[in-house]
Amino acid sequence: MCYCRMETRMSKRVMTRSAADNAYLHKDFHGALSAAIAYLHERYGANAVRDYLRQFAAAYYAPLTDAINQRGLTALREHLARVYTIEEQEVAITGTDDELWLDVPRCPAVAHMRELGYPIAELFYETSRTVYQTICDGTLFAVEMLAHDPDTGRARFHFFRRPA
Repeated sequence: MCYCRMETRMSKRVMTRSAADNAYLHKDFHGALSAAIAYLHERYGANAVRDYLRQFAAAYYAPLTDAINQRGLTALREHLARVYTIEEQEVAITGTDDELWLDVPRCPAVAHMRELGYPIAELFYETSRTVYQTICDGTLFAVEMLAHDPDTGRARFHFFRRPA
């Protein structure tokens, strides 16, 4: 058997791109996160889920926590507006320097997972509740989840200045 080497002269085209050239949207990440939360919950309990989310949020959102300490709820308002714009979800963000209300008519992550038939972890809502609480830890502000619908992810949050 003979192996012959054939050369073809073709022009080489190089495309240079960076991640910033593309809109970043991580919808399928939510399905993986939901599976991880379900695993932690089943194996280690609800506190393990919250501990994991606190540990993650404290590290990942440290710059946001610092910004809240420097600029107050304005920093949080800007962050929430940016995140929900990326997620292509309209929300209502209202408030003052001392309190902020976030009304989410449907969670884009829950909507995406339902659309694809992914299971949604019982504690998936903690990805908002616990994460927002952790972001507020070490600031003058706190947050409470006032409403939550597990079917749609609809939620209402109240961020407020901690009592002196």
